[in-house]
Amino acid sequence: MLEVQSLTTAYEGLVAISDISLSVGASEIVAVVGANGAGKSTLLKTIAGMERPASGRILFEGADIAGAPTHRVNMLGIALVPEGRRLFPRLAVRDNLRLGSYLHRRKSDREAPLEMVFNLFPRLAERLDQRAETLSGGEQQMLSIGRALMTRPRLLMLDEPSQGIMPKLVDEILDSVRTIREAGTTVLIVEQRLAETLEIADRAYVLQTGRVVMSGPAKEIAGNADVRRAYLGI
Repeated sequence: MLEVQSLTTAYEGLVAISDISLSVGASEIVAVVGANGAGKSTLLKTIAGMERPASGRILFEGADIAGAPTHRVNMLGIALVPEGRRLFPRLAVRDNLRLGSYLHRRKSDREAPLEMVFNLFPRLAERLDQRAETLSGGEQQMLSIGRALMTRPRLLMLDEPSQGIMPKLVDEILDSVRTIREAGTTVLIVEQRLAETLEIADRAYVLQTGRVVMSGPAKEIAGNADVRRAYLGI
């Protein structure tokens, strides 16, 4: 579904990711792991069209989308749940979800994903009229994921979905990633909770200072003591 080829992105002359290549197959959960500053978020932003690559290709279902604007990437079927959630804090849960369905013209198409969102996160159905800013951190993350799912993505990218969430809700969020995949959506996830992420992923890529230093089945990477110490800090 997604193939990144020799991708490099720089900020003001400073290279953030360098010559990265990776692939994501349909119906996979693929994790990108590594320490802070490794370039994980930059990779997702570049795929999503929020950053322009200096070189390389990003093929989504065979079409090169490198450098395409964010709205076009979204229309093609890629949704990013960004780090920090970026909700509309003064809007109600209902309205934040509706904003995720703007791509669909017919009302029936716009509302169709709601059932899946509410099945995943029943709390959102209970808080439809609450402003987003009044939700807990975990509930806000649920809303951010739900808003992305309203676009009906074929590829969902998650940037640190457990950040700022109470530990008891982290498992609920990560379990939802499995359910999203089972419903037919492919997932590319960046996470600091490395052990838990590698447990739900099919494959993983380890980034260090903007480069892929290892890739393979997630269970093999999770079980490699040298990799855990050198690159993951666990």
